[in-house]
Amino acid sequence: MNAVAAPRIEGRIVVLAGGLSHERDVSLRSGRRVAEALRDVGAEVDERDVDAGLLPSLTSERPACVLPLLHGETGEDGALREVLELLDIPYVGARPAACRAAFDKPVAKETVARQGVHVPRGVALPHETFRELGAVAVMDAMVAAIGLPLIVKPARGGSALGCTVVREAGALPGAMINAFAYGDTALAEQLIEGDEVAVPVIDSGGGPKALPVVSIKPDGGVYDYTARYTAGSTEFEVPAKLSDDIAAECARVAVTAHEALGLRDLSRSDLMIDADGKVWFLEVNVAPGLTETSTVPLSVHAAGLDLGELMADLVRHAVSREPEH
Repeated sequence: MNAVAAPRIEGRIVVLAGGLSHERDVSLRSGRRVAEALRDVGAEVDERDVDAGLLPSLTSERPACVLPLLHGETGEDGALREVLELLDIPYVGARPAACRAAFDKPVAKETVARQGVHVPRGVALPHETFRELGAVAVMDAMVAAIGLPLIVKPARGGSALGCTVVREAGALPGAMINAFAYGDTALAEQLIEGDEVAVPVIDSGGGPKALPVVSIKPDGGVYDYTARYTAGSTEFEVPAKLSDDIAAECARVAVTAHEALGLRDLSRSDLMIDADGKVWFLEVNVAPGLTETSTVPLSVHAAGLDLGELMADLVRHAVSREPEH
């Protein structure tokens, strides 16, 4: 018996990409990839940047749905989605409050840890704390409490921008400066060494489910910005070669994070598997990269799904939702 074709999306989809964050280029690449995939399945798509002409355009020619693919603070802190809700325009992705919680790494970690998930110990401190209390004394206390090696990263942000692995105390000041270049608060946390994996979670109406686990093996050993977005710099394995128990635990942790933070439609959790097979939650992304070198499309393909059809399903689900205020 032939499968029943999904109904064609009525109306125009606006893919938002670009913005003014440090991740603008990645966002533009994600937007182009998704717009092309949606057009391939017959959808009418407009690609728009975030500028002064966006809201007049949305209000004068209301789209059926908006698909925000903005990475970094301007796209993932919930503000843009607040505006879309003010305009009563359906959109794909988490609601504003959930975005804010997920985008703030320390808040996300604490929320997920309350569900019994392993998270690295760490501390998040604003730049002012180092200035007022003395940088040396604060850093000494951090090393004593967390231990070495550790990793320093901006408390809010993505694409591994501003992240530095610190294996000796003398490298900590430079790592803090690097993190503060991308935000006012830095997170220093225990470095979990082992296998890094990414697990997308999708929900197009039947409840959240994890897609195949993607194993990440960067050439330089650190999955930094260059390793993420330079073709050939990282080896990906999907489905990851894991025992059934560990793969199931990765899926459980990713779905737990998605649900605990109140996310919807699509997310991607970044996890570590240590030498003992313990799964650690690092962070979750509400607008994961969808470029040619991103992990989500790799996992979608491994699941036997088509990216365009999946995004169209998420759009249909968003359009069918009752307005939430």
